[in-house]
Amino acid sequence: MKAFHTYKEIQREVEVRGHLIDSMILTRIFDRIMDLNGEFEVLEFKIGKKKTDYSYAKLLVKGKNSEHLQRLLEEVYREGALPVKLQSVNYKPASDDMTLPDDFYSTTHHPTYVLLDGAWIEVENQMMDKAIVLDPVNKRAWCKPIREIAKGDNIVVGETGVRVVPPERPREGIDIFQFMSSHASTEKPVQALAKRIAEDMFQTKKKGGKIVVVAGPAVVHTGATKSLADLIRAGYVDAVLAGNALATHDIEYALLGTSLGVDVDNGKSRYKGHRNHMVAINEVFKAGSIANLVNSGKLKSGIMYECVRNKIPYVLAASIRDDGPIPDVASDIVEAQRLYKKHLEGADICLMLATMLHSIAVGNMLPSSVKVVAIDINPSTVTKLLDRGTGQAVGVVSDIGVFLPMIREYLKQMEASQKKPIEQ
Repeated sequence: MKAFHTYKEIQREVEVRGHLIDSMILTRIFDRIMDLNGEFEVLEFKIGKKKTDYSYAKLLVKGKNSEHLQRLLEEVYREGALPVKLQSVNYKPASDDMTLPDDFYSTTHHPTYVLLDGAWIEVENQMMDKAIVLDPVNKRAWCKPIREIAKGDNIVVGETGVRVVPPERPREGIDIFQFMSSHASTEKPVQALAKRIAEDMFQTKKKGGKIVVVAGPAVVHTGATKSLADLIRAGYVDAVLAGNALATHDIEYALLGTSLGVDVDNGKSRYKGHRNHMVAINEVFKAGSIANLVNSGKLKSGIMYECVRNKIPYVLAASIRDDGPIPDVASDIVEAQRLYKKHLEGADICLMLATMLHSIAVGNMLPSSVKVVAIDINPSTVTKLLDRGTGQAVGVVSDIGVFLPMIREYLKQMEASQKKPIEQ
């Protein structure tokens, strides 16, 4: 197979292994080269004979000049290709705090390895748009944001000796995180999606896995508060990441039965309801914290109540538009990001419920190995999450007030089935 342009002999051999066809790895490499007006030749191609066997391809990548070739190579390396002649990773010390060398390597959210002294070292704390700090003595490497770089940190530079492993289609067969991913459509079977998501949550918790929920205030506005609170109480949530609004309206609903002054049960506006969220904020200020409000006996239900009672950690990140914000909110955005990252560590599933900004932010902190479900009534919210780099997300366009209760109901059915005695 050969592209049709002819360039000068500025070229490099690369190779790639994996499930190249069904995971579309080779297709993406070809697309990257052609999109940048490069040329390639397939020198060798071996297809795996069984579904568990890897395929192998050796390509000759050609550019117009050395700069163009380097651009092509950077793209194909990030899709999983490697140079045929491997070299150890290059690194330079940071000249100052919060300062990177000009040619620093910027990470993707895919699993990444660096080659040091003939051995591949996995990069820890994988996130996109970070630098890689290397400890050559202890043979460790990890992602680090630019603001945390300290003078003297060994920073990986260039693409040499860096290996990226894109996600592949799992060998166990099609499930929700393959056939539904990377698309957002109102025409997907909502009930089937809810059941498959519930099954994955059920199996994840059965194996001792971790589920993180990112939620917006629409969870409360649409009447899904009880479902999320029930999921927390039932042990399906290991951390809640949100903003001031979710906590404020959750507490407003628990204390006054409204959300933004609207009666959640009948949809009617309450007299002077516009001040109800401020009443809720005032009650938290009087108590000193959400936990104090719960322990005083005044807050008796809701999402925040279940978090406190079940010792589920939560992080509330501030926004410039927040009223209050309530005492528990992290008003320093850098500190809020640090806390988000802390509670995302080790996550197996991340449920993003009706929030665009928090979903995109969290998506940028997750490695591509984490299963992500984004549920929102607005298709553009789901699409933006996918377009901003969280390509592994399953996008569900649905009313969270309808969809979340469906997930909880399916989980209850699975719990009941699990408790039934096995028939002899």
